[in-house]
Amino acid sequence: MKHTPRCLFIINPDMEQSCVNSREENLNTNRHLGTFVTSTDWAVLVEENGKTYVVEMNDKQLKVKGLGVFNPHQTLMETPIGGTVIIGQKELKRVPARLPELSRGMARRAQTIGSKDAGFFVARLGLGPGDSVLEAGLGSGGLAMHIQRVLGTEGSHVTVEPRSEHSEVALENLRRIIACWDQTPHHHHIEGTIEESIADIQEVADGFHAIVLDLPEHPSAIEATADLLLPGGRLACYCPVSSQLERAWEACEAAGLTVEWAGEMMEREWGRASKGGMRPVNGPFGHTAFLLVAQRT
Repeated sequence: MKHTPRCLFIINPDMEQSCVNSREENLNTNRHLGTFVTSTDWAVLVEENGKTYVVEMNDKQLKVKGLGVFNPHQTLMETPIGGTVIIGQKELKRVPARLPELSRGMARRAQTIGSKDAGFFVARLGLGPGDSVLEAGLGSGGLAMHIQRVLGTEGSHVTVEPRSEHSEVALENLRRIIACWDQTPHHHHIEGTIEESIADIQEVADGFHAIVLDLPEHPSAIEATADLLLPGGRLACYCPVSSQLERAWEACEAAGLTVEWAGEMMEREWGRASKGGMRPVNGPFGHTAFLLVAQRT
């Protein structure tokens, strides 16, 4: 699926703001952000066991982890959506590049927010077309992919991440979805801490319908960003441990926000038993983090 060219803005304390065509050019930044995805043509391949590969359709020999060395364009150009292809010893099905598949096949470095918690944030923050969202702590971009899926072409998504080794992975994942989806929001990325980036953020947005903070410590970030919320807007925190949740709650109240909900989302998968019936699948009980949502009233 082709996408109307849009701009990805990169803001860096050491350089002027630049607008880059996010489908055709690499990022123009003084800080090294790695090799970025520029192709608009991708294939998503799935093994029978669910393992997913997101492959750039270059017309040259490439080494794809898990699949080996092959020419994606020559190998896959005749394979339609829903068709199967043999690569090495593996039989794979080509599927549409939708959010679940792109999430499973995403590039990873930092631990990412998965669909369970991302879905909760999207729903409880009330995100939809045209909204403006600030996300601090981009990581590998797992939550960012869910946010961009719902904002539409008139939405605005501002991301802040101090670690370039993380942002290079996240921005690659976002480049993939821009190439694969026909509706994505305006995206501005700022390299730096959220506390040091407020002036840069205010240059690209007057306020936000929602703010998401996935950080080691939340109080200083809440203090810095609470005034950026529009009336009725909501702020969410992703807290790995309960002590962080308590400090985030206290910081929200100190910033004049009303805590609407705090807790954890539990997930328990079930499957069919060998002798019939259903039973819980063996594996960890699905706690990932503590979540908090507060509103500016």
